[in-house]
Amino acid sequence: MRRGSSVGVILLLAFGAVAGPLGAQEPGGAEPPGERDRGFRLEQNYPNPFNPTTRIPFFLHEELFEAGGTVLVTLRIYNVLQQLVAVPTALNHPDGNGVPVNRLTYTTGGRKEAFWDGLDRSGKKVASGVYYLQLRVDCLSAPALAKPLRSARGCGTSQVRKMVVTK
Repeated sequence: MRRGSSVGVILLLAFGAVAGPLGAQEPGGAEPPGERDRGFRLEQNYPNPFNPTTRIPFFLHEELFEAGGTVLVTLRIYNVLQQLVAVPTALNHPDGNGVPVNRLTYTTGGRKEAFWDGLDRSGKKVASGVYYLQLRVDCLSAPALAKPLRSARGCGTSQVRKMVVTK
């Protein structure tokens, strides 16, 4: 009997019925209260679950750029052990497609998109399971463009969503 309940908990974790330790999004993909105040929004990847590739949309609100500043965006994918698995690449970025979204500069707001090919940092296909996507936004001051700001709304904060890889 005890073994059956352990298997049930593992299945619930695998299929996302129980939130992971990184505090993933609410079911249904709705924007949690207060997300608009953050200045950015990580949207649900699609398709989800996926095999082998996925697109990752996110939104940078115009208020992040009001003072003429620049935003540094980092997207990272972690496994359930909170180990870094991959860094997705940008789609339709001024620097080109395929640029890793690792402190990548954005100068305008709006809907942006990244891509993950389902490979880890060493180029191997990842196993089926639950992964966590983290979006971090850092703002740079307009004149210096070198010193990160934390005073602007949403700067220096992150948001996490859950993704499922299937085989």
